[in-house]
Amino acid sequence: MLRTFTREWRFLRKDRGAQFWLALALVLSAIAVSFGIAEVREQRTTLATLIQEDAADRANALSTQADWGGAAYYAYHLTYEPPSDFAFAAMGQRDIAPWKHRIKMLAIEGQIHEADTRNADFGLVGRFDFAFLAASVAPLILILLLYDLRASERTARRHDLLVATAGSPRSLWLPRAALRVFALAVLLLVPLWIGAAIVGTSQSIVSQASGFVIGALLVWWLVVELVSRIDASPSVLLTSLIGLWLALAIVVPAIAKTAIDAANPVPDGGEILLLQRETVNDAWDLPKEATMEPFVEHHPEWQEHSTIEQGFEWKWYYAFQQVGDQTVAPLAEQYRMARLERDREAGLVSLLSPTSLVERAFEKLARTDATAMIAYEDRVRDFHAQLRAFHYPLMFPEVEYDPALLEGLPQYDPAG
Repeated sequence: MLRTFTREWRFLRKDRGAQFWLALALVLSAIAVSFGIAEVREQRTTLATLIQEDAADRANALSTQADWGGAAYYAYHLTYEPPSDFAFAAMGQRDIAPWKHRIKMLAIEGQIHEADTRNADFGLVGRFDFAFLAASVAPLILILLLYDLRASERTARRHDLLVATAGSPRSLWLPRAALRVFALAVLLLVPLWIGAAIVGTSQSIVSQASGFVIGALLVWWLVVELVSRIDASPSVLLTSLIGLWLALAIVVPAIAKTAIDAANPVPDGGEILLLQRETVNDAWDLPKEATMEPFVEHHPEWQEHSTIEQGFEWKWYYAFQQVGDQTVAPLAEQYRMARLERDREAGLVSLLSPTSLVERAFEKLARTDATAMIAYEDRVRDFHAQLRAFHYPLMFPEVEYDPALLEGLPQYDPAG
């Protein structure tokens, strides 16, 4: 075995083409990991600054208020989804979905759907992260390393002689291909391991990610092995393998996405935002009872305090904010469930596409998949509900304003 490995290592050292592709894999992996770490550090720095400024801004706003309604209106609260310790490898939905909001006691759905579009361009072109490299680029490099192992020898008319000398095709081609696959896996993973050590990623996650990379390479090795057994020229084999890669990596996911989107229509976030704003704005011109009755249906505990005697009262104002949420609740739930269903079906279809399967696996490990971002939205809603639960008992019974009580304001916990 050692003798065979030594022989194949000498062959690999003489193959300038293979050395180029292996070196390229190492460089691309280092670049992807470096970019990912830099982006995560930038996001964490941004969050640290925002958390500090948010607390100071809220304290400043509350210091000038004289009633509960004003305190609730002018106090903003930062909510956010911090990047995980493995997010550097797979930014996933963080490039196209908001991961931070500043919210207050107004209707929450409108605040959620006022999306942060800082990285909107990445929604079109995607980000070059390690997940993309491992899922889409690594198979191409593997194809270029393996496609002509047999074909080149056939072209040079040495194939039969080499097989006869080796004793069997397996003893000749298996070690040669295995060494290249092993070298590619190591060169891809070493930068990932170094990056994980730098940011403190758990060993369990690193092991799982390494397993996904190795498993994907083994699948593509099998594909290349089956195709390369065809008695054809290297150019024909390469064209066939590139075509197969295009089908599995691009065509199948694209067709599947179109079909899934058509089968699970998702309301536009702008529709939710518009309907809520219309409901809230219309409340100014409606009788007070048109707001308080649907509000009391959801909060019967405040029925005794639901009478509005003046032209404007804060409890009426926040009541019609909540009625706005109640009005769009079915649409918002449809939006949420349709996205979850799309993601579930995409997960099933990814079994037909190794590239999609690997990328989704990395996003799940990094907590940057669609499910994680929807869970963040749910935590924002839960926190907003905590704000209402804090303010309503002070606002509706018209408790005398006491700034000291504001020290009990709920604090957002990203862990939920």
